[in-house]
Amino acid sequence: VREIVLASRGVPPSQAAVALKAEPKLVVSISARHCHLTDEHVVKLFGPGSTLTPMKSLYQDGFYAAEQTVMLVGPKRKMLPTVRVLGPTRKASQVELAFTDGISLGIDLPVRPSGKIAGTPGCVLVGPAGAIELAEGVIRAERHVHMSFADADFFGVKDGDRMSLAIKGSCGTVFRDLLVRADATSKLEVHI
Repeated sequence: VREIVLASRGVPPSQAAVALKAEPKLVVSISARHCHLTDEHVVKLFGPGSTLTPMKSLYQDGFYAAEQTVMLVGPKRKMLPTVRVLGPTRKASQVELAFTDGISLGIDLPVRPSGKIAGTPGCVLVGPAGAIELAEGVIRAERHVHMSFADADFFGVKDGDRMSLAIKGSCGTVFRDLLVRADATSKLEVHI
């Protein structure tokens, strides 16, 4: 990908080595099963006055894995006993699962960008103080790359574009059509 970007920008081979040294650091992360909750749902699940308690910071500044977990119950009464809650809270609650989680729960998971939950399946979330039924919001997160506007300029893309990630090595592969999520503050990170 680096070589293609540099060549497309007309960078001569002599300057390519310098450009590659200045290239942004890329982190590739696996997006494990988790959920995002609204403030209202945090209170319903964990009790009056409850807020999320940060347990571990995530790579993106300001985001964290919370101490709290919920039980997820699918349509066939199959369940996942501990689904980690990520913070901070959001405007809409949503659950992101792996393909195999969907099979075990009996949920046909649509692949969607995070936050695009209209028309998706729902589930029941159970916490120590109560339960909520989500009418929609259960997805398999689309592969995507977070980046700053400066990184987007470097790679010649903008928010909403698609790009590919080539992994070199003895078990190399290419992830095509990663959704670009560019904003002012994100660090360069791919979520697969």
